[in-house]
Amino acid sequence: MDNHAVNNLESIEGYLELEMPEDALIELRNTPTSEQTSERYKELLLATEMMLEHWESAAHTARHLCEISPNEKSYFIHAAFCLHETAETGAALSHLISGPPSLEKDPLYHYNLGCYHAVLGNKQDAINCLDVAFTLDPELKKTAAEDDDLRNLNLLD
Repeated sequence: MDNHAVNNLESIEGYLELEMPEDALIELRNTPTSEQTSERYKELLLATEMMLEHWESAAHTARHLCEISPNEKSYFIHAAFCLHETAETGAALSHLISGPPSLEKDPLYHYNLGCYHAVLGNKQDAINCLDVAFTLDPELKKTAAEDDDLRNLNLLD
């Protein structure tokens, strides 16, 4: 990777840290073609697409990252979330379940499964997943209290 590409990717990271995704997108478009196939580039593209709420393109990018690095659990979490945001919650659930075994120890994995099950009307599955998530990370109970995906579960009862 040449210095221009490194500087370009660092600029993109800076824009994202400053919550300036439009500027990050401009830099992404100006990244040398040879660097656009790198995993780091695709991670930055995904972060930009998610920040801009470009859910369909973000889902595509995240699924591609899952293919590149099938053991990177965060890619599966992001891909599923993006699919869910495009109202493809069934596909989100399937994709998340297809991730690496390391996801089993991740509270966000169980939390998101709970959300997807809740949206799909699988109340008991949702509660079971959320119980695991809350055991792994009790702070997620605060998130759940305000999560629209979970409003039909009556978690506060």
